[in-house]
Amino acid sequence: MRLLSSVLAVVMIAALAVTLPVHPARAAADGTLTVPVTSVGAGAELRFDFATPRPNAKNWVGLYADPGNGPVNEAYVGPSLAWAYTPGSSGSGTLPTTGRAPGAYVLYFLYNDGYTWLAQPVPVQLTAAPTGSLTLGSATVAAGTPIQLTYTTSKPNAKNWVGLYRNPGNGPVGQAYVGPSLAWTYTPGSSGTAALPTSGLAAGDYVVYFLFNDGYTWLAQPVSLRLTSTAAPRFPTSAFTLRNARAGTAYSATVGGLVQGGTTGLTFAKTSGPAWVTVSAAGAVTGTPAAAGTATVGIRATTTTGTADATVTIRVQSGALVPQFRALSWNLWHGGTAVSNGLEKELKFLLERDVDVVGIQENQTAAQALAAALGWSYFQNSDTAVLSRYPITATTPTVAGAAVAARIDLGARSLRLWSAHLGYTPYGPYDACFGRMTVQQLLNRESSAGRTGQITDIVAAMSADLAASATTPVLLTGDFNAPSHLDWTAANPRCGYGAVPWPTSTVPAGAGLVDSYRQAHPNPATAPGATWSPVYKTFTGGYGYDAHAGEPEPQDRIDFVHYKGPLTVLSSEAVWEGTPSQSNPSANAWPSDHAAVLTLFQLN
Repeated sequence: MRLLSSVLAVVMIAALAVTLPVHPARAAADGTLTVPVTSVGAGAELRFDFATPRPNAKNWVGLYADPGNGPVNEAYVGPSLAWAYTPGSSGSGTLPTTGRAPGAYVLYFLYNDGYTWLAQPVPVQLTAAPTGSLTLGSATVAAGTPIQLTYTTSKPNAKNWVGLYRNPGNGPVGQAYVGPSLAWTYTPGSSGTAALPTSGLAAGDYVVYFLFNDGYTWLAQPVSLRLTSTAAPRFPTSAFTLRNARAGTAYSATVGGLVQGGTTGLTFAKTSGPAWVTVSAAGAVTGTPAAAGTATVGIRATTTTGTADATVTIRVQSGALVPQFRALSWNLWHGGTAVSNGLEKELKFLLERDVDVVGIQENQTAAQALAAALGWSYFQNSDTAVLSRYPITATTPTVAGAAVAARIDLGARSLRLWSAHLGYTPYGPYDACFGRMTVQQLLNRESSAGRTGQITDIVAAMSADLAASATTPVLLTGDFNAPSHLDWTAANPRCGYGAVPWPTSTVPAGAGLVDSYRQAHPNPATAPGATWSPVYKTFTGGYGYDAHAGEPEPQDRIDFVHYKGPLTVLSSEAVWEGTPSQSNPSANAWPSDHAAVLTLFQLN
């Protein structure tokens, strides 16, 4: 009997082994966790970006020693060294590293106060903390007033410098370049004082970095500060639309991050609108609409310096949540830092044009700042990003060094949006219009620029999305830094050329992607749709063509919104604001040097 029992036990265990389900935690680790840089100075904040299809108010990211006591088997082993909640389907966060020794660490993205992985862990390295010091005269400075600072360092250099950056923004958080500073000055010597101008900067949060020899190695811990304003508060525009609502379903949006100017003591209140809408003091717009229609809500922002009013529209749907949507491809010109009050100008444009989803290039964390102000979702690397009025539920990290992608929940249907930024030099229209190269030489130069390889790799990475596009539409947005074969044709000669099969457009077309602008405007002669450049009308030299400086800048269409799937193009335009100046771009109303491409789609 003992032997029989043992045999039966073995058989039962074997049967259980066959029928046990796959570990649910491993099956669910389909989100992403990324860090802008994997090596930071000890004591610095460690920044991260996350996305998950399983949002939860108590999802969290934890920092552990590596090798150490992290939940390597998705079970508690020991406490984290630092942690932060990560609610929502996507976003960013920071973890402090103060007091941590240099060495190897690892970040885990975990579910609902537990230890189930939501993404693959990410190793990071803490380097030795800088030994210098940086102090500010005040942590709060009136906008327009110089920032006074004092510094010391054991590594004096004539080209040591301090730079001011937006926070969160494009500062060298990992001791590597991300984007340009808003203001800077050299700080030679082992100690001294300096000042940074703040003219033209909006009220808000900023950070100052003390950096070595025209580079990005920290000489001291960065110092945060806030610029304040005595100006009256203002919305970027006085009338705008929030995300759609569905009848009978709880609704939530926000206006809490939109107010510009003076924001001290900021509170919000509803001044008019249907009874179902509630506006909290923090700017949350919530409620449950009973029936379809259009809700118009008056909202007042109040600060110690005044009030501002806005009229907000909410479209309440009874069927599809998003029957139509506006998609934008937008190069932000160093994250909008080339233009004064760039963030406010970006917000104004997005709100006034009623944009739903955006593929961003030259991002430099602008997507993060825009999402924080708008209450939207985003996914980004330092150069490209996806920004969405509706939730992002899954993401694809950098492809071919040039693209990111995200899945966006539009209610009954999802959308896959890719944002790409291809290499900028050599530039085909210069080679054609200035260099007079043969067509084959132009194509060879496209290959040497890396653009042909980039677009080929990106379209290959999109293969699964393209195969599923009949149910989940796909967009490919981007600054391709090259023209379209649909524009350079025998019927539309440019610079003396007939047809030129520019690979950055023929490759997407060969994969079934449709150029939405050319779909709306089939004739390139009557609707050129140039996006480079509403700012630069005169060629300034470079690219090996200095002899042509002062000649007209070749105007061409190099930014695109391609699509595949059950979509109808209702309209598509190359858009910008005002009359941009080439001589004084900082004062431009338009915060880019490219025109954007805005396409209105019907979701079939």
